[in-house]
Amino acid sequence: MRLRIQQVNVPLRYDDSLVIREISRKLGCLPSLLASVKIIRRSLDTRPRHPEPLYALLVEATLNLPKLPIGAPRAGIELLPDAEPPPAARPTVTRRDEPRPIVVGAGPAGLMAAYGLALAGARPILIERGEDAESRSPKAARFWNDGILDPESNVLYGEGGAGLFSDGKLTARSKERNRVLEFMELLHACGADDSVLIDSEPHVGSDALLRIVPRLRRRIEEAGGEVRFRSRLESLIIEAGRLRAVIVNGQEIACNRCVLAVGHSARDVYDSLAAAGVALTAKPFAVGVRLELPQAAIDHALYGKWAGNPLLGAAGFRLTRREEPGIRACYSFCMCPGGKVIACASEPGFLTTNGMSYSRRLLNRGNAAFLVPVTAADYPEHPTPALAGVAFQRELERLAFDAAGGGYALPAVRLVDFLAGRISQALPEDGSCSRAVPADLRLILPECVIYTLEKSIPPMLRELNGAPLEEAVLYAPETRSSSPLRIERDDGGESISTRGLYPAGEGAGYAGGIVSSAIDGMRAAEQVLKSL
Repeated sequence: MRLRIQQVNVPLRYDDSLVIREISRKLGCLPSLLASVKIIRRSLDTRPRHPEPLYALLVEATLNLPKLPIGAPRAGIELLPDAEPPPAARPTVTRRDEPRPIVVGAGPAGLMAAYGLALAGARPILIERGEDAESRSPKAARFWNDGILDPESNVLYGEGGAGLFSDGKLTARSKERNRVLEFMELLHACGADDSVLIDSEPHVGSDALLRIVPRLRRRIEEAGGEVRFRSRLESLIIEAGRLRAVIVNGQEIACNRCVLAVGHSARDVYDSLAAAGVALTAKPFAVGVRLELPQAAIDHALYGKWAGNPLLGAAGFRLTRREEPGIRACYSFCMCPGGKVIACASEPGFLTTNGMSYSRRLLNRGNAAFLVPVTAADYPEHPTPALAGVAFQRELERLAFDAAGGGYALPAVRLVDFLAGRISQALPEDGSCSRAVPADLRLILPECVIYTLEKSIPPMLRELNGAPLEEAVLYAPETRSSSPLRIERDDGGESISTRGLYPAGEGAGYAGGIVSSAIDGMRAAEQVLKSL
């Protein structure tokens, strides 16, 4: 019989034989009766009630008995069908009389859409305004070190999308388990560590993504897809509510099916869509700061007496505070243990922030965004209402650029100075950001956000068992955690106003993070294939 067994506890150092022994102990049977044991997921358990940190495993195993042994627990054990269902057959496109589908954007959504279309024989053309990952990386370094911005290929534009220079977290709250597993298996096949297949919160790291993403691109090309870098979508040609062509670098390309996965930083694309009459709607999003703490303090808060154990790695946190009278909700986002704070820009004279870490998460500070929700009531009216949130973002980013004196250094302040309403005299020498200057964040963020952060951050940090407020630093602004608008689409994935246009991913307003964007791209490819 096949079983799914929860809460199989093993130490941080374990091997297959130890897992089998623990399962047999839990079931009350001989280890020799177990076959084909497979770890499905593992999560770290550092609760002090255990004598040492451990992994809690979810496993699937075959038990060579007709029924469970007498005395085996019933809770946490699920009987599975005798055989796994066969994988669904992939659709195959054989027609060649249609224009090749175009995918715009080489972030997670665009890459997975292009991959799915290529495997089906649809020969997609993937266009990306930025450069390949190998060429993009040194330009990001020049931006961080010297403030030199390439508006077309930078930290936000290029192969891998904005997530290439981030933490590479693969948090998945999606219930579409098969799609999540397919994505993880593809990353693993392209060089990701074995842990991405089983960890409850898998992590890749920006250094690993720089190797993995080009391998995924080559798989697209080997399957018949074409990838074009330095290719910027300028406009759409729409006739009678149907997509007929796209203009790329001044060239018209016939196209009646386009997956639009541009990410939420391509504001010129939003302008072009609005001008073309594509249905857009403003939606709530969030803005705030990026907060940095010594990683040792975070480890001590989360791991207690086990802090410093090399098998545990750097600790991460997730904090939330509910809305109260006069104070908005506040939550942490995109926590980067053992990482660094980075500056980001996609157009001259504007500045935002993000966090990133490498695969081993070894740097001495950790950071996370602390965000406050904002809605249309918080920003001025706009001639095109759907673009009001974009204009609001841009204004905050312009103010940040000016507050730090230009040159793309990040405005920053010690938390204790922020709470006292003053500018810091100096920032910590061991801060992770390569270029930051003391500044008044009140000149950047709206009053409602400032007030919420003042009232929320100290009690939130108290949940970290006394994380030192005097060592915390705030960088601003964090503006691009999600899209400020949605490109409206129907249940079939098409724009409600433009047939043949398939908005996907974060930029379309339907995803938030690497995994959800990738899944949305996979779904978009399937919807295009149905139409073919």
